[in-house]
Amino acid sequence: MAFSSTVQLPGPQTRLAWRPITHADLDDWYALTRRIAEADKPGWSEERADLEHALDRANNDPGQDSLLGVDSDGVPRAFGLVNLNPDSVRVIGFGGVDPAWRRRGIGTAVYRWQADRARARVQDRKSDEQPLLRSYAEADNPSHVAMLESAGARVSRYFTEMTRPLSDGLPDARLPEGMEFQTFSDEISERLRVAHNEAFLDHWGSEPRDEQSWRFTVGHPQFRRDWSFVVIEKSSGGIAAYQLASYDPESPEIFGYSEGYTELLGVLRDWRGMGIAPAMLAEAMRRFRASGMQNAGLGVDTENPSGALRIYEQLGYTPVSRQIVYDLPLDAEPA
Repeated sequence: MAFSSTVQLPGPQTRLAWRPITHADLDDWYALTRRIAEADKPGWSEERADLEHALDRANNDPGQDSLLGVDSDGVPRAFGLVNLNPDSVRVIGFGGVDPAWRRRGIGTAVYRWQADRARARVQDRKSDEQPLLRSYAEADNPSHVAMLESAGARVSRYFTEMTRPLSDGLPDARLPEGMEFQTFSDEISERLRVAHNEAFLDHWGSEPRDEQSWRFTVGHPQFRRDWSFVVIEKSSGGIAAYQLASYDPESPEIFGYSEGYTELLGVLRDWRGMGIAPAMLAEAMRRFRASGMQNAGLGVDTENPSGALRIYEQLGYTPVSRQIVYDLPLDAEPA
């Protein structure tokens, strides 16, 4: 791969001064993301802990991989980041523009910076895969979708958010004989990380989670240990499957109902096709309802060949929103 490593900052036409994001910016940066979320009403928005984690990731350099645009009063009005896992050439872009500062070309300028920085990050990496910049957009956010499409990014995948009222009768799905649920604990966490990486090895777009990333996942403020569990095969003591769950305290305000959410659901290859996934979701629903939740929610890769979407529909989940994945090949300049 022969990409230019020159990274151009957005120009003065944006009327913003640009610099890297630092830990001193966390409170003001978080306030910016809250303004963006209030305008766009996504199904999920970042906690302050998510932003701090983005700066602390060991495989990235916030001095080069982050960008903050501030106005003449020093108030953040736009931001961008890129993230690249070890041994990967898929760069993930993340950013946003203050609603009061939109329609000035700032979003496009940030996206161009992300593409430039992504090229620099993959410059010396050898891979048989196509290097690309990957971005995520809510389907009902037309300005974000239009910006990505006008820049030359193309749809590569759709993800659907689904929910199910817990007031309805819960499914009577049980584990196969010889298996049992074990609630998440620190003692099993590392074994579970390894099992997760194995289970998701053949999932589209998935990359292994290192120890730092996993600690953040199971230490996140919204993570619910009491709702999370593994399925153990009694005879071997091995992990056959698992479900990790979370609770967003803003879900009643966002959706109009409280919701227990399945963050990760995985079945290892040797135990697939045995009805374990429906049994795990039924157990999750029981735990959600016992804690007073009104709904159970999850997200699904709409094109997943495993038939996950069909399973969820059969269990009573219905779509509530859709997220679009956009990819920009890094051998192409944004339009």
